[in-house]
Amino acid sequence: MKEPKVHVGILFEPQIEFVFLSPYRINGEEVNGKQVATYNEGQILWKGRLYDELLFEPLNEETDAFELIDVTIGINFHWERKEDQRFQGALKIIVEDGKLTGINVVNVEDYLTSVISSEMSATASLELLKAHAVISRSWLLANMAAGESGKVKGESAMQPDSAANSQLSTLNSQLIKWYERDAHTRFDVCADDHCQRYQGITRASTRRAADAVNATRGQVLLSEGKICDARFSKCCGGAFEEFQYCWEDVKHPYLAKQRDSKTHTELPDLRIETEAEKWIRTSPEAFCNTKESKVLSQVLNNYDQETTDFYRWKVEYTQSELSELVKQRSGIDYGQIIDLIPVERGTSGRLWKLKIVGTLRTLTIGKELEIRRTLSTSHLYSSAFVVDKAEIKDGVPGRFILTGAGWGHGVGLCQIGAAVMGEQGYKYDAILLHYYIGATIDKLY
Repeated sequence: MKEPKVHVGILFEPQIEFVFLSPYRINGEEVNGKQVATYNEGQILWKGRLYDELLFEPLNEETDAFELIDVTIGINFHWERKEDQRFQGALKIIVEDGKLTGINVVNVEDYLTSVISSEMSATASLELLKAHAVISRSWLLANMAAGESGKVKGESAMQPDSAANSQLSTLNSQLIKWYERDAHTRFDVCADDHCQRYQGITRASTRRAADAVNATRGQVLLSEGKICDARFSKCCGGAFEEFQYCWEDVKHPYLAKQRDSKTHTELPDLRIETEAEKWIRTSPEAFCNTKESKVLSQVLNNYDQETTDFYRWKVEYTQSELSELVKQRSGIDYGQIIDLIPVERGTSGRLWKLKIVGTLRTLTIGKELEIRRTLSTSHLYSSAFVVDKAEIKDGVPGRFILTGAGWGHGVGLCQIGAAVMGEQGYKYDAILLHYYIGATIDKLY
């Protein structure tokens, strides 16, 4: 197979301004300098003429570049802003949803070099970067292969818990939701955290990221002849979660139950409440059981490094705090919260069904992300937690203490565990095959 090109949606505006820093070609003619394309009644107005689509191609793919003006980055995040961004490859402009979409058509490996540089710390070990290059490539190519199915099963590379749409069941006083992404229909991926953060050549790629991509060129994870759905999270908490407890009820053999250790391989059945409680209240040995700043700086942003209690953590709420929080986050008034009762757990001890008992209403919610969203102003670290109640008066607790394990959904690669493995001398292939059980690493091109 030849290295494919990926179509990356960058900009979505009624008018797109762009600058060719060297001559580009369209319909056999060369264009250069600043250009403006405007949405006009279902078509693209450019240089006084109307078009259904524009495709500007570089004369020299390795050196030619263009700039897009006022690209919005960090969409729907607190740091959302606009900046001018520079790209190699071709520029395609199409009409979509009553405005224009600017698309960068670029080689997959060039795309990945930018993604890895944008997403990973420059201090990350080469083996960790290689592992992430294979994961990002697998996610991308699986996404591209699934493009016609209308559903993308991969998650955002570095925002694995964000979501685009949901599916739910309200049978028997249950609200069971899980979050997936609608596939982009006119391009393969977007450039923001919804997919994988991509900024072209706006910022210099780190040498180590480029080396990691080059060293793993064309390599993907395969299972049963298909590219793996390479999910990952920050910290599994010592045990891997299985896919079906977080999303659709589909079992992937490579996303299976296992302990995050090579020296301690025994793992209790954490779906059993007594076993889950013992596991969460203690601190079992695991790769991701670390507080070493050298390791954490490879994976966590500066503001995340202030927190080191993610392997085992604790959150406390007063009655008024919890009842108001749950009402705001769910839109449901439970009254005072009487109890939070674990109903069903997955293989890492993460709850995927939780019963909320209130004075006005009782409802079982799930899956894991819905539980985390309901019980926090943003997201709880994970849904692997046990509940203690205190200051109980007339059957109503005055305080709730949540003791938990891990950070994120816990499915697939554990970033902190993988960083520790890299520091301990494990090569990227051993890291990947530890987290994606029974998979193989194959070179597609």
